[in-house]
Amino acid sequence: MGEEAETIAIAEENGGLIVDSGETNSTWPAMRFDVSPYRTHHFSKQFRASRNPNNFLKGLKWSPDGSCFLASSEDNTLSLFYLPQDGGESNGYGVTIPEEDSYGASLLVNEGESVYDFCWYPYMSVSDPLTCVFATTTRDHPIHLWDSSSGELRCTYRAYDAMDEITAAFSIGFNPGGNKIFAGYNSSIRVFDLHRPGRDFGQYSTLQKNKEGQAGILSTLAFSPTNSGMLAVGSYGQTTGIYREDNMELLYVLHGQEGGVTHVQFSKDGNYLYTGGRKDPYILCWDMRKSVEIVYKLYRATENTNQRVFFDIEPCGRHLGTGGQDGLVHMYDLQTGNWVSGYQAASDTVNAFSFHPYLPMAATSSGHRRFAILDDDDEDKNNVELKADENCVSLWSFYVTSEENTSDEHNNGLASNSHNLNVTGEEENA
Repeated sequence: MGEEAETIAIAEENGGLIVDSGETNSTWPAMRFDVSPYRTHHFSKQFRASRNPNNFLKGLKWSPDGSCFLASSEDNTLSLFYLPQDGGESNGYGVTIPEEDSYGASLLVNEGESVYDFCWYPYMSVSDPLTCVFATTTRDHPIHLWDSSSGELRCTYRAYDAMDEITAAFSIGFNPGGNKIFAGYNSSIRVFDLHRPGRDFGQYSTLQKNKEGQAGILSTLAFSPTNSGMLAVGSYGQTTGIYREDNMELLYVLHGQEGGVTHVQFSKDGNYLYTGGRKDPYILCWDMRKSVEIVYKLYRATENTNQRVFFDIEPCGRHLGTGGQDGLVHMYDLQTGNWVSGYQAASDTVNAFSFHPYLPMAATSSGHRRFAILDDDDEDKNNVELKADENCVSLWSFYVTSEENTSDEHNNGLASNSHNLNVTGEEENA
């Protein structure tokens, strides 16, 4: 009880931030962002053996237990890679960009059409096979629930339009309780009971009778991590709607994105929302307690691409990482909105950056559509020649601040009067 009271007291001093790792004694390492991380594993060649010579990565996501990650590619394939037993550690100097892959995918799931979105079951644990599932939504297909251990299709969740034809979801996500699947469609959201596959669902229109609300394709959604019952939904109509999870009541609509919203994510304390859009060079930060104006903007090189570029927030909730067309990963301090550091992750578009749930690691995927000049006389010219760090996945390890020096090195000299949590969970002053 003493440790719990101390944790709550520290959290109150940090704006109410309480983060639960899921394990009673686990703590998060304090990662150093003033030093570039080093590459531990690299994967590229296996994504080029496809029947589609123009194959490229479209995104990746770590499993909730951190045992593996799932990568989606243009050839309608989802590849599952398990993390090595050593956690991806090397000699601390990293590896050069190899021509050969570090190791092969443990599982390949082939969908029939282009993959719109995918997500992990929130309580997935490799020690419990029943929880090892992920959901996908693809063009002209129902929502599929896949077994990540065997690759078998467990069940489907089907939505039908007014013509009684199957309609595909553009975005999907499990609710925090893990018993429902929320799916975004054109100006509507359908809610499926996880334990009742088939065509039974609840449908909620995001447009009211007076045509007010949120219109367009609902391309992304995210739940508040603090069980506040809030759901954020992004639309290609350049808006983000905030809803109540229980009855899908529209609370308010956020305007300000220059392009269609492609990714939304809450801060770890649930007080802030971060939104990014296509052909929009800024990630916008919104205060959920005010929601009237933008708190600050975080730059990334995405002003010339329609690609969905995923960003992520570290488990401690202090920093955000995002890629862009320039192949760089940028790190930002979320308390100030200031740029902290950046490093070259690939030679082409870094379309996804994802922190490991509890290790000082991250994963990146890169790639974009390329158009070869067709030449009937020379078929070799039709093939796109790629570098080893293009259309690839890389795993990165961050240097960790030692426990003794956390107070001095955590901010790398950044001016801040706020309190921080070091790797031991104790309070420190920057």
